[in-house]
Amino acid sequence: MSGADDPHEASGPPGPPAPDDRSDDGLHVPPGGSASGEAASGGSAVAAAELEADIARLQSERDELRDLAQRLQADFDNFRKRMLREQSALVERATERLLEDLLPVLDNFDSAREHLPAGVDESVRKGVELLFTELLAVLGQAGLERVDAVGIEFDPNVHEAVMREPSAGDGSGDDSPVVTEVMRPGYVLSGRTLRPAMVKVAG
Repeated sequence: MSGADDPHEASGPPGPPAPDDRSDDGLHVPPGGSASGEAASGGSAVAAAELEADIARLQSERDELRDLAQRLQADFDNFRKRMLREQSALVERATERLLEDLLPVLDNFDSAREHLPAGVDESVRKGVELLFTELLAVLGQAGLERVDAVGIEFDPNVHEAVMREPSAGDGSGDDSPVVTEVMRPGYVLSGRTLRPAMVKVAG
């Protein structure tokens, strides 16, 4: 058998050794491994930047929504207060009109009370007085006050002088007019004159 057929015969001189793809510590390093690490690091930085941008955007939207909610709350509070003021004003005007309509009734009641016949039964007189007192008390709960005091100094805010007489004087030099008689009682509603009292003054 010839030498060409010998399987152990070398086919040629040995070639150069294959390049070693292991690192110094013996670990296998894939081709392009360093470039892949840099790409991954760059991608992480981009993702972090995008995350920070998203957080900043959400915080800005949160602040805008909070400001909007605060403005809406303030607008609602102002609206509620305005509605309460308007409702109170409506109630006050309605109460004032009702009490103004009742003033002639009070005048007639007052006149009937003062001009009861002399021979009327005492129980009737007391009943009329009681009804009139209770009526004034009920109206007083609505803020109505009667102005009919005699002997006080004339006040143009609650009095209307329809008659005047000379003052007796006491030598003190004080010539301020004084109410000596009430011709028709006046009424004050919640501190505001609803109708001045018609009075006679001295001084």
